[in-house]
Amino acid sequence: MSRPLGSHCYFSCLIWLFFTSLMLADEGMWLFNDLPREILKQEYNFEPTQEWADHIMLSSVRFSSGGSASFVSSNGLVLTNHHVAADTLHKLSTPEFNYYENGFLANGMEHEIKAPDLELNQLVSIEDVTERINAAVASDLDPEASHQARRAAMAVIEQESLDKTGLRSDVITLFGGAKYHLYRYKKYTDVRLVWAPESTAAFFGGDMDNFEFPRYNMDVTIFRVYEDGKPAKIEHFLKWSEHGAGDGEVVFVSGNPARTDRGLTTEALKTLRDHSLPFYLDYLCRMEVAIQQFAYQSPEHQRRGQDELFGIQNSRKAITGMLVGLQDPQFIAEKATQEDALLVKVNANLDLKHFAEAWKKVSEVQPEKIELLNGGVDFRERYYEIAKELVLKAAEDQKPSEDRLREFSDSGRESLEHELFSPATIYDDLEVAKLSTMLSMFVEQRGGDDPLVIKALNGKNPFERAAKLIGGSQLNKVDVRRELVEGGVAAIEASTDPMIQFFRSLEAEYRKIRKRKEALEEIERQAYSQIEDARVAVEGTSGYPDATFTLRLSFGVVKGYEEDGREVPPWTTFAGAFAHQAAHEAKEPWKLPPSWNESESRIDLETPLNFVSTADIIGGNSGSPVVNRAGEFVGIIFDGNIQSLTADYLYDDEVSRAVSVHSSGIREALKSIYNAKELAEQLGK
Repeated sequence: MSRPLGSHCYFSCLIWLFFTSLMLADEGMWLFNDLPREILKQEYNFEPTQEWADHIMLSSVRFSSGGSASFVSSNGLVLTNHHVAADTLHKLSTPEFNYYENGFLANGMEHEIKAPDLELNQLVSIEDVTERINAAVASDLDPEASHQARRAAMAVIEQESLDKTGLRSDVITLFGGAKYHLYRYKKYTDVRLVWAPESTAAFFGGDMDNFEFPRYNMDVTIFRVYEDGKPAKIEHFLKWSEHGAGDGEVVFVSGNPARTDRGLTTEALKTLRDHSLPFYLDYLCRMEVAIQQFAYQSPEHQRRGQDELFGIQNSRKAITGMLVGLQDPQFIAEKATQEDALLVKVNANLDLKHFAEAWKKVSEVQPEKIELLNGGVDFRERYYEIAKELVLKAAEDQKPSEDRLREFSDSGRESLEHELFSPATIYDDLEVAKLSTMLSMFVEQRGGDDPLVIKALNGKNPFERAAKLIGGSQLNKVDVRRELVEGGVAAIEASTDPMIQFFRSLEAEYRKIRKRKEALEEIERQAYSQIEDARVAVEGTSGYPDATFTLRLSFGVVKGYEEDGREVPPWTTFAGAFAHQAAHEAKEPWKLPPSWNESESRIDLETPLNFVSTADIIGGNSGSPVVNRAGEFVGIIFDGNIQSLTADYLYDDEVSRAVSVHSSGIREALKSIYNAKELAEQLGK
């Protein structure tokens, strides 16, 4: 369920606007410093103690690159999804050893393999800094100046926190700007691979079964974090439930949902429906075809493109589901009705009437947001991303930290450089396929006679230009990147690397577009903050903010549902996996790996494998631990069913379900299939 994070924040993370009275019992991605204690007490007779909440929070882990995880042992074991780990599995693989496809098991700690660039974050504290941020932004500033003042205030707070605590410190915007919280994280950068199943076990059923249920997937991978070269000693980790989750049992999900847009106004939703999502879907479809064509060339090409292709196909299917939801006239009509009802109350109150302008401001920025969709110069390709970071970093480092683009502040420098100096292999032929596709789209969007297009292509067609840029670049070498960072502006200006020169030729346009987008975001931020104030004034309660790829707690019950007139049970078993294989005559992608088929007689086939719950999740929740009332590990989120894809905008507990791997299934697989009994015994201890 690795829904498109950018998507991974490709669209704004805004505020919650539904009426609290319409909130369903299991709805919500709740802040750990503002849990819905009354709802939990009323619906499930459960009152979480502060000790319980702190333990769950400290046992949870975030992959900085996207995805969630949890500590599951005192000696540093971290459990996440295979598809969250896929990027690392591919980076560790070689033509001789394909850990993504064939799996991996370390025969002892000394054989655990260090990941080249993983950073795991453990949230250790949350502090409300709303007053400090608001005090730094004068009410008479224009949008551009407001954005700069807010950015500067965030950078100062983050740097002060880093200097004081040594912890990664991020100021997070909540409720569209009504609140700002400082999140402090302990970072782990020595992360080593312990075990991964074969891709055919982790993604059994392939794209055809993706976002479906019943499912039969072992979408799990185990890492271990190290400190000072030794397995880290972890105080807060999840105990392992003996029997896992049962039918009707309340469960809790602690993870990092990437982004939701449940608080968007009707006009903003229409922009998503008619422009933003179709634009992004077109990009995904084009890239899917390009990488499929690349992968067809040879088994080695397939290995190199496999991770990219999976991510694109997964995102394409997710975006398609979101778009279908938005294209339902009833959905937009219901949103409009709710919005109109709130506006009637706002306009009827003289003290609140001025807030009505906020909806108008959001509506007014939509045309320019649509216009900025086309012809951007932010290509999603590794060489280009490296060149962009190097060029921008050199320029931004000349400024005080608080005046820089947000990602280049001093407080974020260590994390940025950890990724920038990754020794992971970059495959030039794959990057050429990606860049040439995006250059072709760039020509289509701006027109072949556009001066910037002429400059970008330099007299060549998109494929020739991509091949020339990447073939002549040295940015795949870590020492070259380090030299450019250490040399600063002088080194960048003197560089003859074609990719550095390419981005420098586009830098002015990149900065212009980014500056305008940030100004529009500031207008929306101020407007949505006012909308939130108006809603709280009318409703008298706050609810939960839209997702921001920060730690949240969701909850629900293990529960089946009805689909097309048939009852879908809440869980599947190993026996069901083999039956699913047989029903498809063991043809790809319904062919279990040899390790499973050879172990069938040893497996307790009635052991639960996957299960569903009504917990409210979204992309980014992949890898989230599922726990019971006792705070014990009972499962791990890896997907949602097809009906859950509208959860970006609307939660529905009738048929929308979160899909998890059952804790009993993980242990059974380790013991009976992978001969990893010692590893299985470490879990929860």
